[in-house]
Amino acid sequence: MVDIADQVNALGQKAKLNQLQPDDIQGGTFTMSNTGIFGSLMGTPIINQPQVAILALGEILKKPAVIETSEGDVVAVRKKMFLSLSYDHRIIDGALGARF
Repeated sequence: MVDIADQVNALGQKAKLNQLQPDDIQGGTFTMSNTGIFGSLMGTPIINQPQVAILALGEILKKPAVIETSEGDVVAVRKKMFLSLSYDHRIIDGALGARF
């Protein structure tokens, strides 16, 4: 885990400095894209072939939500975000992708 964390931190630092090279992002099978950092609620991520899926993370906002409690339903403020998953149907069955 320490090695993975070190590699993630190193890639994150390169990305922040706009120093990523094509070889730095090769060999993956799944990508996560944080479009919420730009204030976007949701997006339609495009798969970086030959990867099989990409998940876009929208902006986190406080929203009212119904919470079930032992004393009944209450409305409370919760942090919420939209997730947008794009996947290659040649690899991932639509029903499995939808359940994700």
